[in-house]
Amino acid sequence: MLKFLVVEDHALVREGLVRLLKQIDDEVVVIEAGDGEAALIALTSARDFDLVLTDLAMPNTDGFSTLDIVRERHPDLPVAVISAYDDQPTITRVLNHGASGFIPKAYSGEALLEAVRSILAGNIYTPSPSLAAKIDDVRPLAPCGRSVTPSEIGLTDRQAQVLALMIRGLANRDIAKQLDLSEGTVKIHATAIFKALGVNSRAQAMVTATTYNIDFDNVF
Repeated sequence: MLKFLVVEDHALVREGLVRLLKQIDDEVVVIEAGDGEAALIALTSARDFDLVLTDLAMPNTDGFSTLDIVRERHPDLPVAVISAYDDQPTITRVLNHGASGFIPKAYSGEALLEAVRSILAGNIYTPSPSLAAKIDDVRPLAPCGRSVTPSEIGLTDRQAQVLALMIRGLANRDIAKQLDLSEGTVKIHATAIFKALGVNSRAQAMVTATTYNIDFDNVF
């Protein structure tokens, strides 16, 4: 028997997930929670869950806070995030918080079940290029109730420094001079930054950095 905990504040979406998950095996038990606080109560009162599936943007205790608390209190329990915020920085941040997988809400039911099976098998699941191509390119802004450290979205210390100077309006030549790097090295870091943020230009990187409220206070 498989036992799931579904954490989702929209009742219609939650009910749909419950119906889908019951298709994964002959014997499936699904416990529902409308927010992170209800999820933590469910985890305290019941045991032997095989997987927690949580949304990110929820009232009271949001998905990131829920993920952090579950990882601390139940380190052996896998947690998958199912969210409409499926941009690369959010996926990276989710995995850095200890999730066992990220499943976009834009997935079909079949793709979602494949992802769940992969996580249950012990894998870390992220959207594959072929499936990610099916996701709508127009995405909502990710939740950012607090500032985010550069490492949370996959930036190294040096990349964070380069991005911070980009935001200040410095050209690659000036960034290289300030950080005592070659201009070619700065370009390499810029390429890595664009990849981590899921963008293609300086302008997009600056918008994304603002959206995620990246904290650059300690990068220098």
